[in-house]
Amino acid sequence: MASASAAAGVDYYPHLGFYYKVQFSISPSKNDARFQSVSGLSVTCDIETHKEGGENRFEHKLPGRTKYADLTLKRGMFTDSVVTRWCQAALTTRIYVPADIVIILMNEKSEPLRVWNVFWAFPKRWEFSELKSDENTIMVETLELSYRYFTLLL
Repeated sequence: MASASAAAGVDYYPHLGFYYKVQFSISPSKNDARFQSVSGLSVTCDIETHKEGGENRFEHKLPGRTKYADLTLKRGMFTDSVVTRWCQAALTTRIYVPADIVIILMNEKSEPLRVWNVFWAFPKRWEFSELKSDENTIMVETLELSYRYFTLLL
């Protein structure tokens, strides 16, 4: 007998993480949506401890503030893009213009499976792959962004 959720058409299988797109609020360009990897969609909760007088068996543990990891995006280096100019302006002139980022994981029909809305992101580090005369590899730029928080939809 099929379960109620199977009858309702709910999929219970792990999804593949290779079909996604990244959208910046500062750029409508499709080139700025192409990244070979996205990492840092992570949140942790600080734990505050409280020692109660006379209670020696344990400490009270209470949830504190949440912390979000830095977002790391990697892609083949472009010579010019809105995101490239945004990073350069922030890191060379110290003019930080925060951007919102949407990361969409899609299924085989290009329908969204999960959507992460990343708020108030700004460049923290911008790195380029090593230049080597004995290798024929694509230049990769790595953007490390700090952000306030993300929300998860779907």
